[in-house]
Amino acid sequence: MYNIVLLEPEKPTNTGNIGRTCYLTESKLHLIRPFKFNMDDKTLRRTGLDYWKDVDLVIYDDYEDFLRKNPNINIYYATTKASKYYTDVEFKDGDFIMFGKESKGIPESILNLNPDRCIKIPMTSKLKRSLNLSNSVSIILYEALRQGDFFDLE
Repeated sequence: MYNIVLLEPEKPTNTGNIGRTCYLTESKLHLIRPFKFNMDDKTLRRTGLDYWKDVDLVIYDDYEDFLRKNPNINIYYATTKASKYYTDVEFKDGDFIMFGKESKGIPESILNLNPDRCIKIPMTSKLKRSLNLSNSVSIILYEALRQGDFFDLE
């Protein structure tokens, strides 16, 4: 099982889609406050479909709370500011993969403390924006699952 971590997510549509992806891949979803939406948001529930109530979900008050409750974890930070591609990593069962908020990503203060744990998805340099958050989660999560021979998924 992989652990998907969303640091201060802003859009309920992305979080709902990611929750659905986590449910269907038997991955655990970790949400770190503050959010820009409520957990009972209609859009969150609609994009998560009927799966939302069954998502393996943990919510944290802030980043420090997340670190306190998950000591000694193997974590990767998805960012456009990395030099290493997500395909350069050998993911292992139980790994955590963190994604930042849609508008700003993961704060540089966190990235600077973990440069060897930062990974990116290759994109054109012509644009100033990155891929949609839920698409980015799917790309990296499915690479991790592929490396694990998709475990017991069909």
